[in-house]
Amino acid sequence: MDNIIEKSQELLNKYIQNINLRKHCYAVESCMRHYAKKLGENEELWAAAGLLHDLDWEMYPETHPNTAVPILKEAGFDDFFIKIILSHAYPDRTNESRDSIVKKYLFACDEITGFVVAYSLMKPGGMNDVEPKSVVKKMKDKAFARTVNRDDIKKGASEIGMELTDHIQNVIDALNNDIRL
Repeated sequence: MDNIIEKSQELLNKYIQNINLRKHCYAVESCMRHYAKKLGENEELWAAAGLLHDLDWEMYPETHPNTAVPILKEAGFDDFFIKIILSHAYPDRTNESRDSIVKKYLFACDEITGFVVAYSLMKPGGMNDVEPKSVVKKMKDKAFARTVNRDDIKKGASEIGMELTDHIQNVIDALNNDIRL
């Protein structure tokens, strides 16, 4: 597919109007690009997966991410890419297991970005004041960012074989460089 990022941005703008959801997608894109670069993987593919992982959430939350499939197919995305998107909701909403590195990282980056961004909004210096150990401590506060699944955050770090604090530091590093957030 020619210019996967441009096509992904067009779809994001078409299907996601909520600015906070867009920012979440940008955050996951940044983290995915960061990890792809670090691991020598396809940065454009990984970034596009981050951008589009919640493509159908705003319009179809009850059937997410399954309702993204026809949208992605119509836009020219292949089955491999679509399976990446589906895998981030395994096993609760799809049967697409996380059997590849890109799928594992998409899952690992999803919930933690929301939590880290929310935490940074409390800090006077924003993301510059966020420390991994403080994020882990804040995760114990169930009232804070209550819709973020803490078990998925821990499971994501485990699936990529990384200590939670190291993963959080990578997320912070990736998000610090994104002016859209």
